[in-house]
Amino acid sequence: MTVGSGRALVEVRNLAKEFPLQTGFLEQLHFNHGRISRVRESVKAINGVDFDVVKGEALCVVGESGCGKSTVARAIMGLLKPTSGEIRYENKRIDTLKGKNLLPFRRKMQMIFQNPYASLNPRMTVQKTLQEPVRFHYPDLSPAEIGEKTAAVMQSVGVDPSWTVRYPHEFSGGQRQRISIARALAVDPEFIVADEPISALDVSIQAQVLNLLMDAQEQRGLTYLFITHDLSVVEHLGTRVAVMYLGTVCEIAPTRTLFATPQHPYTQALLSAIPRLNEVRPNHIKLRGEVPTPINLPKGCVFHGRCIHANERCLHDVPRLRKAASGVQVACHAVEEGRL
Repeated sequence: MTVGSGRALVEVRNLAKEFPLQTGFLEQLHFNHGRISRVRESVKAINGVDFDVVKGEALCVVGESGCGKSTVARAIMGLLKPTSGEIRYENKRIDTLKGKNLLPFRRKMQMIFQNPYASLNPRMTVQKTLQEPVRFHYPDLSPAEIGEKTAAVMQSVGVDPSWTVRYPHEFSGGQRQRISIARALAVDPEFIVADEPISALDVSIQAQVLNLLMDAQEQRGLTYLFITHDLSVVEHLGTRVAVMYLGTVCEIAPTRTLFATPQHPYTQALLSAIPRLNEVRPNHIKLRGEVPTPINLPKGCVFHGRCIHANERCLHDVPRLRKAASGVQVACHAVEEGRL
C-alpha cells in the first residue's frame, strides 16, 4: 500500500489495545441485588487506529496526555501485544511473529524512550550498553570491528568515544539521551520510534537533540514515528501529522496543511491553543465538558460530547478516516457532510 507518492514502510490496521482492570477471577466477581455476577472492565487505550508510515518520512503523532500515543508506539515495537488489529512492516505482518522469526525486524526497528534516566541500565558502562546489541545482531564481527562501529556511532551523535568506560549516572540528561540515540543507531536500523525523546530534557538541550535526530535521518535515510505533545516540535521535524483523541486517530495531514487549514474540530481546538506573539486577542476554541473515561467510552464519535458540531449521527455512528483533498484524512461526520 502506498500513501501519496511514497511506499508505506509500516502499516497499522484497526489496531486496538485494552488493559484489564481486574486480572484475577475473584476480582471480577460482584455481588449485586442478591446475585453474584462476573464483570470484566478494561481501559480501552487505543481503538481502531489506522495509519501508514511512508519510507523516509517523519510521521508525528500528537494529542493530549492519555490519548494512546505511547501505547501505539509500544504496540508497533512489539513491547505490547495488541488486543486486535494488524501491524505490517514492508508488507510482512509482524504482530503475530515470535522468537527467531522476529529477530530480523528487531534490528530494523529501534526505539528511543522518553526518559533518559530510566532507559539506560545503571549497572552497565556505555561501552557495554552500545556493544551488546551490535554483538547480538552482528555475531560475525570481531571485537575490534564492534569497537570501531560503536566509536563511530558515538562520534556521529556528539559523544566522546573515550567516555565508554563511564556509567550512566556520570552523564547529564542530554548526554544520556545522545547515548540512547547512539544505541538505537548502532545496529543500522531503517525505522525508529521516538517516544517524546526531548520532553525530559532542558529547553536549551532540546534543539540540539532534535537537530541530531534530523541529521541522522538525512545521513542514514531513516524513517521516524515521532510521538510528541509539543506542536512546535511537529512544525520543525514532521513530514506528516496524525492527531489522536481518546485512543482514535481523528486527522492525518501533511504538516503545513494541518497547521494552515485544520479540518477536524479537535485539531482546530488543539492548534488554537498555540500562543502567538502577533495576536492581540487570542481566539482560543474552548471545548465543553471533560475528556471521557477510556473505561466506558461514549458510543459513536468519542469527541461528540465536546464538539459543537455534533448531531444525532455523531452520537451513534463511529466516523472512519476518509481521504479528502491534499492527502488529508479526517474522521468526522461534519466534515464528510459539509457541515464544517
